[in-house]
Amino acid sequence: MGMVSLGCPKNLVDSERILTKLRSDGYAMSPDYAGADVVLVNTCGFLDSAKEESLEAIGEAIAENGRVIVTGCMGKEAEVIRARFPNVLAVTGAHQYEEVVGAVHDAAPMPPSPFVNLVPDAGLKLTPRHYSYLKISEGCNHRCSFCIIPALRGDLVSRRPDAILREAEKLVEAGTKELLVISQDTSAYGVDIRKEPRAWKGGEVVPHMTDLARELGKIAPWVRLHYVYPYPHVDQVIPLMAEGLILPYLDIPFQHASPSVLRSMKRPANEAKVLERLRKWREIAPDLTIRSTFVVGFPGETEEDFEYLLQWLDEAQLDRVGAFRFEPVEGAAANDLPGAVPEEVKEERYARIMEKTAAISAAKLQAKVGRTLEVIIDEVGEEGGATGRSQADAPEIDGEVFLRDAGHLSQGDIVMVEIEDADEHDLYGVPLAG
Repeated sequence: MGMVSLGCPKNLVDSERILTKLRSDGYAMSPDYAGADVVLVNTCGFLDSAKEESLEAIGEAIAENGRVIVTGCMGKEAEVIRARFPNVLAVTGAHQYEEVVGAVHDAAPMPPSPFVNLVPDAGLKLTPRHYSYLKISEGCNHRCSFCIIPALRGDLVSRRPDAILREAEKLVEAGTKELLVISQDTSAYGVDIRKEPRAWKGGEVVPHMTDLARELGKIAPWVRLHYVYPYPHVDQVIPLMAEGLILPYLDIPFQHASPSVLRSMKRPANEAKVLERLRKWREIAPDLTIRSTFVVGFPGETEEDFEYLLQWLDEAQLDRVGAFRFEPVEGAAANDLPGAVPEEVKEERYARIMEKTAAISAAKLQAKVGRTLEVIIDEVGEEGGATGRSQADAPEIDGEVFLRDAGHLSQGDIVMVEIEDADEHDLYGVPLAG
């Protein structure tokens, strides 16, 4: 059994769940095409570029192996996949675990054996041992004009809080030091099951982001929140950061700041209130890191809208920023909006926002030189160096901390580091003795 997993961390969690079930059914995992009886491709279907990458991966798997099952977000477009690759064995949609596993059983039947289905309690992981993604819900209730996630994954369905906490305990017992909480909309966790508290540790846990974060903070050394929409109740999470229960880090997908663009995106246009709340959050938790993503070149975006965004970023002083040029997504309402922005204008605006945010990041990181920060070790080199991340850095998407004189450390260690230097995105330092 082989697997190719594409797309976001939510897809990665789906892949881990599928592999865990298949391993418990007795299937062995192959690291290459040649050793696999069947190859599973978990696709991403959010942007046209991601769809093309998924189709290329399917084509490579067919060319290298020939026996391919397709799952994931692009499973909604089975006819497109079958038209291009008529030999695929099966196509299923996102988080359709039973259908995927059933397709594998049909393609490569496994004789039952009580001796081959041993699986770690925490399941199989596709991330390093010391950090794990923890998915708390599926789907989304928003209807942003540029997004087709609800069409791909449906409306919000929250997991039981006690099930999430049990999974977190198993992951930590298996070596996880950092839990990365993910969903389409973490702030909305529990709105569909809000009146269903569950028994936990002699008491009850309510299905709400704040209660869940508090309990997770008692389980894992580091808990990091992703995809947090700035609803009013997010204010209740900041004191948990000040207490050290969860990391002072919020991944908030602002997407834009101009009220007119936010209205076109069908997102709340309360940017002034957000700036005020950011100031209050930082008063409570001074080391709070805010990361976000923005779309440039959205239909109807004027030069005035874009300048408004740049000025907003000057005020907001976000720590980590990613930007995307607007790209039409098949099935998204935004495709029909007037005022398409020319590609050369998108490129020019993209360059300007990245220059602006890089300068903010560089100044923020320079201010950390001379400080002592807690760092989790991701990799130890052969010549005494090591690479890690501070509490301000999520894996794969943020910066890193490069260490000297660190050969005695191990992956997953959490150590105190004196920061000696910085550039636009990364820090450099030395671990403190002891």
